[in-house]
Amino acid sequence: MINFVRNFLFLFICLATFSVADASAIRLGDQGSEVAEIQGQLAELGYDLEADGDYGPATEEAVKAFQRAKGLEVDGLVGEMTYRALLGKNLPEISRSSNYVSRRVIQNAMAYMGTPYVFGGASPGGFDCSGFVMYVFSGAGISLPRTADVQYEVGTPIDKSDLRAGDLVFFSTYTYGASHVGISLGGDRFIHASSSKGVTVDTLNRGYWISTYIGARRVM
Repeated sequence: MINFVRNFLFLFICLATFSVADASAIRLGDQGSEVAEIQGQLAELGYDLEADGDYGPATEEAVKAFQRAKGLEVDGLVGEMTYRALLGKNLPEISRSSNYVSRRVIQNAMAYMGTPYVFGGASPGGFDCSGFVMYVFSGAGISLPRTADVQYEVGTPIDKSDLRAGDLVFFSTYTYGASHVGISLGGDRFIHASSSKGVTVDTLNRGYWISTYIGARRVM
């Protein structure tokens, strides 16, 4: 019985420590001045980044490269050690209340990079565009309609210049109106289930997507 209690307490302490450490880090999906400061310092060091305050995939990759160069754990999270190595000061206290859901959505979405496109698909075995969005948001506790045109009627309209991670972006592709949807990663990048490439990241402001973009919605 004593051994059981000791083991239980040890497990509890380990889990509690992990939770605190995991919470005390700036990561994919986060936004704000702290992110912009991190991006600015990485840019000063020669990493190809814009200090836009959105912790997207490019920032995560730059952080990993910095961690690798400094012999730190390569996890893409700006925790205490990475923050101090990068900025020379202690990591500030981080509030998770304002962006927890958007971060969860982005993490869910990125986990399915490369998943094949399947028309009518709404599971990790294969997604179409709206099925992917619905599935990812469901994992963060948000229920969305099944199709892109109906998803376009949900939430608050957002100007392109105001996009932030987790907003929905819509396109008119094979038919009039909203026929394709993706999830903004902040700035001009978005993740979506492409009929040609499966789940992938693309850019709003060039090529095919700039010509078919019709609007965005904020649903959280």
